[in-house]
Amino acid sequence: MTQEPNRQKSLATKSGRFVLVGIANTLIDLAVFSLLVAAGMAALVANVLAWLVAVVFSYAVNSRWSFDRDTRLSDARSALRFISLGAVISLGISSGFLLALTGVIGVMPAKIFGVIVAAILNFIAARWSIEDRLL
Repeated sequence: MTQEPNRQKSLATKSGRFVLVGIANTLIDLAVFSLLVAAGMAALVANVLAWLVAVVFSYAVNSRWSFDRDTRLSDARSALRFISLGAVISLGISSGFLLALTGVIGVMPAKIFGVIVAAILNFIAARWSIEDRLL
């Protein structure tokens, strides 16, 4: 199922690595988002572009370091799953939070709340995308 069946990572190792990649991914997302908003771009457009940069980084690192790749999945199929689910979960949730909460708590707090909520769901989605299993 994976490239090295005898050296599969434990769920704790996968979770820890996913958290580390997630922190880096979140910093990338927030940095790109902040720069684009500061340059005058609309928050939703900046959110989409920042997410795109972050999701490419996230897939590259998670698929090679955090999870045990299922070799039955092609790179293209795995990436498509990862990006599609990321669009629904991360981009959908963060955009929803921006739309719902920006007027109440401001742009950055709304963005951060969306990132936190999406992170929990993203672990399950990433594992399915890369390892072809949910739990």
